[in-house]
Amino acid sequence: MPMAIGTFSDTSIFPDPVYKETVLRPLFDGAKDHHVEGFRRIDRAHLVMLHDTGILTIEQARPIAQALDAIDREVDVSTLTYTGEVEDFFFLIEKELRARLGPDLAGRLHTARSRNDIDHTLLKIGLKQRIDPLLERLVRLAETLASVAERESSTLIVAYTHGQPAQPTVFGHYLSAVLETLLRDIARLEAARDIVDRSPMGAAAITTSGFPIDRDLMAHLLGFSRPLQNSYGCIASIDYITSTYSSIELIFLHLGRLIQDLQFWTSFEVGQVYVPNAFVQISSIMPQKRNPVPIEHMRHLASQTVGRAQAMLTIMHNTPFTDMNDSEGESQSFGYGAFESGGRVLDLITALIPALRINPDRVRQNIRRSCITVTELADSLVRREGLSFREAHEIAAEVSRSVVAIGGEIAVDGYETFREAFERCAKRQTTIDVAQFAEIVSPENFVAVRDRFGGPAPGALSHAIAGYNQEISGMRSRIQEAAQRAQASAQDLQTRFTALLGVR
Repeated sequence: MPMAIGTFSDTSIFPDPVYKETVLRPLFDGAKDHHVEGFRRIDRAHLVMLHDTGILTIEQARPIAQALDAIDREVDVSTLTYTGEVEDFFFLIEKELRARLGPDLAGRLHTARSRNDIDHTLLKIGLKQRIDPLLERLVRLAETLASVAERESSTLIVAYTHGQPAQPTVFGHYLSAVLETLLRDIARLEAARDIVDRSPMGAAAITTSGFPIDRDLMAHLLGFSRPLQNSYGCIASIDYITSTYSSIELIFLHLGRLIQDLQFWTSFEVGQVYVPNAFVQISSIMPQKRNPVPIEHMRHLASQTVGRAQAMLTIMHNTPFTDMNDSEGESQSFGYGAFESGGRVLDLITALIPALRINPDRVRQNIRRSCITVTELADSLVRREGLSFREAHEIAAEVSRSVVAIGGEIAVDGYETFREAFERCAKRQTTIDVAQFAEIVSPENFVAVRDRFGGPAPGALSHAIAGYNQEISGMRSRIQEAAQRAQASAQDLQTRFTALLGVR
């Protein structure tokens, strides 16, 4: 921590003007913008704890409580301008207390605490205030994906690998794959939140205090699940930052892949996804254009979020294992931008996904042109005709080459080539007739026979979606329970603080 400037002992000392404008003013403004409520809650909870443990008597605690309450009512923080008279927001509050109570009584509030544990507690409160709404948005997106996956559980699409048509599946199967990844991402962010949800208060500067403080009570009053145990770690560990932002980075890196697919699938050449007019912009000069620009905005906002989250990890890199400014103040204010841009992505994609429709004519056309059902022909030859898969693969490859060469459709134009290739390879006639061949290479059959765990067939997909919904329900319940715990701790703090005020 920098040396206190112009606090109480020497009000004639002011910071260097450049230091004031480049460091102290931005830090003060960041605290004013993001952490005022956290400061208030920490002061009140610490005062309640000091009284509850007998460190302060009621005669000492009550006037401090009354002064804190008066400051909250009388000082409009939003209008404050940094002057350099005090170093930071913490010392501003202490200066106000001193003016109202005198130096002896005002100074007692800071018993058994430090700006070190205060700062990390503030940052954790700030992160929790942003993680929880982000989790809410993520779970809402998960619910949306599950709902649309169920709606589109029989809607054929072309699945691509390496940018080329590969096999038919259903849109619900694709969205379920996206959902599975999202659920793992949410679990990672929940795990990060659990790390954030441990209170540093009571660590003081580094080694706790000789006073009989109650760290569990402080954690409860501040809405944390428990105290972080090691006091050195309370002020030195930054894994609550790195775990949070690495989780955010992965979330939007992964969503970026979905967004890129949507960009590709909505292109004129592919066209298997239709974006309704409410999500389309027109060209100012080209009358025929339908530009699904929300997809582009999701892409660049997701990339901004990844970049901001990654930058937070870079800022933490090679920092010493101790309390240091790199992890605090302006770094945290910078990191909050990831929550803002990420929230916009989640809101937009949650609105867009249900509005999308698959273009069945274009899907059929692309299936026909690409012969992507031919894998099932090879599989069926193994099951029905007893061929090795390599023999079956060679026959199927010859069929697809001949159909593509004439721009035909495999179900209509592929049988004769198949019959001839089979006889040449197997030295006998096939038992598969024209009608059976057409059924085997139909996209509906391709999907239907893949009724295995994780597959796209109706039974397998329905089972999967039921499991996703159960997992989502658990996540939703945990969000609600966390909100209830936060509300209960806030109410308990208010009740205890009001009692200190002597208000009946």
